Amino acid sequence: MRIILNAIIMALEVAAIGAVAWLGLHEPLLFAGLTFAVALGLGISLEVARLKNEMPFYFDRAPSRVALFAGIVGTLEALVKAVLAGVVGLLTFLGTDTERLTSVAIIFAIVLFIGCNVVHVLTRMLQARPLRWGYFRLAAPLGLTYSAGLTMLPSPGLTELAKRVTFDLPERPSLAEGSEFLFLLKQSFDDVVERILGVVFDPGVAQAISAVVSVNMLSGFVLALYAVVIGEAVRRMGG
Repeated sequence: MRIILNAIIMALEVAAIGAVAWLGLHEPLLFAGLTFAVALGLGISLEVARLKNEMPFYFDRAPSRVALFAGIVGTLEALVKAVLAGVVGLLTFLGTDTERLTSVAIIFAIVLFIGCNVVHVLTRMLQARPLRWGYFRLAAPLGLTYSAGLTMLPSPGLTELAKRVTFDLPERPSLAEGSEFLFLLKQSFDDVVERILGVVFDPGVAQAISAVVSVNMLSGFVLALYAVVIGEAVRRMGG
């Protein structure tokens, strides 16, 4: 029975990962709104709890009304991070190139699956709390993994990008057209950084460094949010 239960939980986990990627691909505005809500809901409680525990680290003498201070600062931090997560979530999946967006969704789902498994391993081996540990520490490694995955997508290059801006981009682009241009701009910038670094470093090293400094790293926060939510759900189901 235990094997069957674990198989069902694993299937539900894969289905949840697929659902998140599908929602982002087909309903980017709804995905952005959901990401904002998840980030805000988690962030308020976790940021306030973190601040309460970190007060002795920051202050020799804690501010008066510690709970009120932590509540205000923690809520503001959570709100800023939620807005950032919502915007990044929107730009991740909004665009006009269906083939490119499908590739992004596949890479997003793979990295999210990796993140969920990292949460499971830490939960089993170290009894880590998925929501707390993952929310504060998982964004950077997942962002790096996602950024590295996007380096496999083709870059138009600065010359081609300039042509598209001149002849294809409307004077007042739509949200999708603007997002598509921003993605191509990011890819071109990463490509330029990689080529410059390639003069000094081995091509593989140059590619790795360009992935680290890429704006695509910001998507790690979005990935971390869903990884910890799914990981916490699996933990409560007994997986």
